[in-house]
Amino acid sequence: MTNEPTITQNSAAVLPWQRELFASLLARKSTWPHAMLLSGPAGMGKRTLALALAQALVCESPGENGAACGTCASCRYAAAGQHPDLRLVEPIEIDDDEVKVVEWIAVDRIRALIRWSEITSHRGGAKVALIIPAERMNESAANALLKTLEEPPPATHFILVAHLAGRLPATVASRCQRIIAPRPSAAQARGWLASEGVPDAEALLAQANGAPLRALALANAEYQAERSVWIRAFGAPAKLEVTGLGARLDATPREIRKEHLSAIVDWLLGWCADLARVRAGVNAVENVAHQDALARLTPSVAPIALFRYHRRLLESRALLAHPLSPRLVAEALMIEYRALFG
Repeated sequence: MTNEPTITQNSAAVLPWQRELFASLLARKSTWPHAMLLSGPAGMGKRTLALALAQALVCESPGENGAACGTCASCRYAAAGQHPDLRLVEPIEIDDDEVKVVEWIAVDRIRALIRWSEITSHRGGAKVALIIPAERMNESAANALLKTLEEPPPATHFILVAHLAGRLPATVASRCQRIIAPRPSAAQARGWLASEGVPDAEALLAQANGAPLRALALANAEYQAERSVWIRAFGAPAKLEVTGLGARLDATPREIRKEHLSAIVDWLLGWCADLARVRAGVNAVENVAHQDALARLTPSVAPIALFRYHRRLLESRALLAHPLSPRLVAEALMIEYRALFG
């Protein structure tokens, strides 16, 4: 049997760059819309903000600023992931305590959410439903949600979080109040990462396109060591050993090979984007430690060929959720990459 995931986010954990917006929203909590669309790039902390807003709505003893108190029964239920009036829908399924990531949020998940929304509040207060990320609803799921967004049950709020809001059907987006998630300044992002004990924040933020939560996730020694192996290989295409790299991928445990392939494709995308940036005279690159290699390679690759290969990488990434042989895909991409340089 598949269950809904639980919510275990502490409402006090809004991030430094979110505090101003959070306070502004709390100041008008009594007039919040029934449906809110919180949008912005991935890795900026939108999920954290959405959960803090949701918990502020269900808190039974909010503070003077409207934030969740953290100590009432509702806050304790929320912290334990057991609040009956707080529901989170994500593209994951839980079956016999095993979490499985899925490509889409299916229509049956949204129909179950709608049925839940129509039930009287267990605690006698507000009910809050979160959908994260909302653009991962399939077409049927998005359509099923429309009527409820138009005519929501009393005291029920929907918070949709989108990394790519443009992929949401316009009919869904138009029924929500759009809120752009704040982005930290470079100094804020570096300072926050330093407070989290992350070394070399500058390089990690470059890899993460300035997204601090993404940078934090990348601050893993094993991940960085593996990334360095592949980036060095990209920097010397004439010496690139396709079979050896394919065997390296094949040596990883079967259950994480697709995840590893996804990372390789992302590394290649970033590397190719850097080649284009350097060619255009832009200094801001993702691979800041490899600027010499990028400068050396840039004159050897034709812009049109590089553009076509980048598009090929994007197409490959879109297919990673489907059955495939990670090693064969990686080797094919490496062969095409090497051919860019003659």
